[in-house]
Amino acid sequence: QVQLVESGGGLVQPGGSLRLSCAASGFSLVYYTVGWFRQAPGKEREGVSCISSSGGASYVANSVKGRFTISRDNANNTVYLQILGLKPEDTAVYYCAAGRWTLVQAMCAMGRGDYWGQGTQVTVSS
Repeated sequence: QVQLVESGGGLVQPGGSLRLSCAASGFSLVYYTVGWFRQAPGKEREGVSCISSSGGASYVANSVKGRFTISRDNANNTVYLQILGLKPEDTAVYYCAAGRWTLVQAMCAMGRGDYWGQGTQVTVSS
């Protein structure tokens, strides 16, 4: 079964940190650009960070630059999103997606992928 599964979300206090994981099964992520997207209630989905298939190129949205870091472990078919200094405005459902994109920024901007996970909730609140 081909799927992406996100994990690592939860309830965190402002200033805390999380590491989200996106694990693929049924296919190899090594051939795909992978992106993290988030959607807060009442807001449009936002591409926060995307990484190339090799991991050699990445994009981070200006809104989260300096706090979000994307990485990947192709041997374990997993992509990660490290989040530091969480803010209440980071509260959203976070999704990962895999797609055949050459330009990482394009994937984040267009928000399209061949495979999507079901999402993991991140709530930042005191």
